[in-house]
Parts: sequence; C-alpha cells; structure tokens
Amino acid sequence: MTRRIPASTIRRLSHYLRSLEDLEASGDETVSSEELALRGQTTAAQVRKDLSHFGSFGKRGLGYRIEELSARLRQILGVDRVWKVALIGAGRIGSALFEYPAFESRGYECVAIIDSDPAKIGTYWSELQIHGPDDLESLLAELGVELVILAVPARAAQEMAERSVRAGIKGILNFAPIRLKVPRHVPVEDVNLVMELEALSFAITQHGSEP
Repeated sequence: MTRRIPASTIRRLSHYLRSLEDLEASGDETVSSEELALRGQTTAAQVRKDLSHFGSFGKRGLGYRIEELSARLRQILGVDRVWKVALIGAGRIGSALFEYPAFESRGYECVAIIDSDPAKIGTYWSELQIHGPDDLESLLAELGVELVILAVPARAAQEMAERSVRAGIKGILNFAPIRLKVPRHVPVEDVNLVMELEALSFAITQHGSEP
C-alpha cells in the first residue's frame, strides 16, 4: 500500500524546490537545512523530517547538494516531465489560468480548451482552438491528456469530471465550488477561493481577539 504523505509536506516541498532553484541561479552549490527552513518559514527539524519521507539526503555538517536535491524534488513532485493538460471552461478563471506563465515553465502543457459557449467555440486562444463539450472524450483521448482543470459552474462540474475520467485522465484540478465524486484512483485537488479567503479572515479575526 502506498504510504500517505501529508498535504502540508507536499506544499513545503514545493517551497523548498523554489528556494533551491533561486540558490542554484545565484551560483550556490550547497545549502543547509537551517537556510531552507529560514526561506520556507519553518524549522530545520521540519525540513529534515519532510525530506526523510523520501530517503536520505545530505550529509551532517555539509548540508545538501543543491543540484542533486533539486533534481530529486522535481522527480518527487512530478515536474521532471511534461504533463498534458486540458482546460475545461473558458471563462474568467479559465482565461487567467491559461495566461499564467508558471504552468508551462513547470511542465504543464495546455493542449486543449473546452467550453459550452457557442460564441467561443471555434475561436482561438493563442494557437489553441476552443472546442465544444461534444468533443470532450475524443479530444482528451486523441491528445493523450492526463490532467484536466475544471473551471466551470458547479452544475456542470460533476458531469465534466465523469466524462473526463471515462476518457482516461489521471487527475483533476477543480475550481468549481462542489465536491466531486470520482473513482479513488483519480486524485482531485479542490481550489476554492472563497474558502481560502474565509480561512484568512478567520486567522486575522482570531489574531485580533488575542489578549
């Protein structure tokens, strides 16, 4: 059985990787757990614990070799390869995501755009033509899409998710305000901006109520 890694650990690994890339760009060759901790706003013990989930890294007193640790973290996070992505929903969120430069630079290649708006079907974003929902399954299969980004209203999200799963996709990034029901082998990451804002306002409120 695959060992479950806490989501908080995965998020910290992403922070560590970005720190390593910054250090590598500056010409550094090694880094200590203390420096990674400082950059990631955590502790050196937490850095070592996070990395220990995936094996042994670094040497006591010498730290980590930046190039080697960066390569290993890219492999762990799955960004050492190109992922083919389909964007389902060409509204405001979809447009912002499509224009986000970090997607391509991190290995996420948008190869298909699907939307139900007749005014958008057949038009182009950059070099990609927007297709209608009727083309969903054939398009995903033909292009070998592995990940889909759902940026559609809640009422359409479940159907689009089910059809995408049947077409063979491996994972879903869901921006719709609904909990999707999909097979357990298809991971779903929910992005709910309102919930994130509520968590932020809660933290501010609680901090403000402290004596």
